[in-house]
Amino acid sequence: MLQVAKKIHFIGIGGIGVSALAKLLSRRGLEITGSDLVESDITRELEIEGKKIFIGHDSENVPLDCDLVIYSPAVPKDNPERLVAQTHGIPEISYPEALGELSQEFRTIAVAGTNGKSTTTAMLGLILEEAGFDPTVIVGTKVPSFKHGNMRVGKTGSWLVLEACEYREHFLNLFPEFAIVTNIEEDHLDYFRDLNHIREAFQKFVDRVPEIGRVAFNADDESCRTLVYKNSASFGIANGEYRIVNRIVGLGQQTFEVWLDNSHLGDVVLQVPGSFNAMNALAAIALASSIAVPFGAIQAALEKFFGVWRRFERVGKFQGAELFSDYGHHPTAIRATLEAAREFFSGRRLVLCFQPHQHERTKTLFNDFVDALAMADVLVIPEIFTVAGRTEQVDVSSRDLVEAIKNKFPGKEVVYAADLYEAERILTSTVQENDVLIIQGAGDVDSLARKIAV
Repeated sequence: MLQVAKKIHFIGIGGIGVSALAKLLSRRGLEITGSDLVESDITRELEIEGKKIFIGHDSENVPLDCDLVIYSPAVPKDNPERLVAQTHGIPEISYPEALGELSQEFRTIAVAGTNGKSTTTAMLGLILEEAGFDPTVIVGTKVPSFKHGNMRVGKTGSWLVLEACEYREHFLNLFPEFAIVTNIEEDHLDYFRDLNHIREAFQKFVDRVPEIGRVAFNADDESCRTLVYKNSASFGIANGEYRIVNRIVGLGQQTFEVWLDNSHLGDVVLQVPGSFNAMNALAAIALASSIAVPFGAIQAALEKFFGVWRRFERVGKFQGAELFSDYGHHPTAIRATLEAAREFFSGRRLVLCFQPHQHERTKTLFNDFVDALAMADVLVIPEIFTVAGRTEQVDVSSRDLVEAIKNKFPGKEVVYAADLYEAERILTSTVQENDVLIIQGAGDVDSLARKIAV
């Protein structure tokens, strides 16, 4: 449908991934309109580009002469704009289905995994750009060196790099020639039954990669090791063909050696913190090397990588403290972010304002959240962010997390905030000069970080 459409209406165009696809298709010459429930920086950016964007969902928003409607997976069947499309016979497909169609036009590299997808996708896209592959890239964040932020348009290249989301098995719409699996953990348990169900989905995903392609997988991750691959490149610190050796942190950067079996390929310098970012880089290295990217181009691209939007992103200062915004919303991501902050800011007090994302995730991973959050010195926990379009059991609150942390870690400084306004008030009375303040979560808590940053 994408190949024949000339005018497309997007429902949920404010989403980071949906907006990237809209931008890409616009630059192909298609006429784009869209709607979203709330105004945001993304919708404003699209309006500045000249697109007609509606705030709120209404039957009048859909141009009746459009050829196709693409909707976010969060948009239900009874959405008024979808109903108009159905009434007037306008074809409609979901965003994951649209990505699937797009992936058939390219030599596609799909980056999957519970954590690290966005950063790894960005790193790999920049490596291929440095090497002259001229890739098209769709990423679930904003990359500072990409002119259009969350996407890059390849003018002559035949390569597409994109994120492959496992939620509701959306990544099974894709047609990848190559793939990366960063790790596999329990998440999205409002859809998946358990970890075995998640592994089954990932097995179906890697099965979609042909024998002439290759899957780069994390050999340090037990669940990744249980999958069966037709053709693979393994990576890790303790295990794998591609390995990190002698990682050294200091002076605001980290360096490490990259080895392929018994061969030292060279050293890599990263300007972003954390062993998790070293692993994200190694995943990109393993895949790039599999398609014959010169190691010199890999080194050059990674040394120039200064991070992406909301991935341990330094947004300024607050009351003399270093202020970072981070998208992490899974216990593993929280743990990794705090470990990275400890490495880069040794001896300084870590203040974490974490907004849980989705009641179901909070409930099913409750004990893991308690242990991960307690790694911070001071905690402010606003009420859980409710996700539109997701199954939610609301019989859990951030208050429960606060009480559980207090009970398990007596003396830990942890405070509940009913909303972001109260969180700001608490932070104002808590944060001290020389602290490191991390505002974390996948909901609207980033708006607080932007608001207080100086």
